[in-house]
Amino acid sequence: MRVAEVDWDPSAAYHQGHVKGAVLIDWRRDMNNPLIRDVVDKNGFEELMGRLGIANDTTVLLYGDFNNWFATYAFWVFKYYGHEDVRIVDGGRKKLIEEGREFTKEVPSYPPTKYTAKPPDERIRVYLDTIIKIQALRPPNITLVDVRSPAEFKGEILAPPEYPGEGGQRGGHIPGAKNIPWGKAVRDDGTFKSLDELRAIYTAEGVTPDKTIITYCRIGERASHTFFVLRYLLGYPDVRVYTGSFSEYGNLEKVPIER
Repeated sequence: MRVAEVDWDPSAAYHQGHVKGAVLIDWRRDMNNPLIRDVVDKNGFEELMGRLGIANDTTVLLYGDFNNWFATYAFWVFKYYGHEDVRIVDGGRKKLIEEGREFTKEVPSYPPTKYTAKPPDERIRVYLDTIIKIQALRPPNITLVDVRSPAEFKGEILAPPEYPGEGGQRGGHIPGAKNIPWGKAVRDDGTFKSLDELRAIYTAEGVTPDKTIITYCRIGERASHTFFVLRYLLGYPDVRVYTGSFSEYGNLEKVPIER
């Protein structure tokens, strides 16, 4: 078993104290390709797992800052490369702090492993060309879910307050998308709501398990949070993340948006 903290800014989180024995996954450095806008490639993921002492049969427990936004993104990456047993610590770093859990600044070291990732599972990912086809054809069996705040969805702001300089050139949303903010799925302490509450939230908006559900946000981290809720808590069979999200779509020429 390996515990890992996944942070947007490790200097303000992991390095200030973390669960004893937890390794660090730096979201910007470890989960992204350093040269192109993409998730870390297969070789990079294998190298990361080896460095952290994670084997193919290791149970990985992920928690992090920002209500587990980046932990659930890492969860999605683990599933993208076929890791079998990866889990989310309910409530994340915020909940652990509120409960007074013991933290340490000691950085653990584990023997390196030889990790072999599976080929990327493209069944849980969507790219721009598919999004453009969907917004043009509006197939009834596919539902786009924009998990950003209502203000972002309406185009009133270009990015959440945490990232004021990282929005698209245009405010609004992908035509036909439903707005169900990621935060509706959690309580004030960051833990997930009950299954009955979650089911009611999504079915009320027509987000049902008989459809292909595509989630997006600004850069994919909040979309991964909703992906986790729909696929792994509610058991929806076909949920995918548009990783380019609105920071890609909202910066394109000659594609429509709605407000």
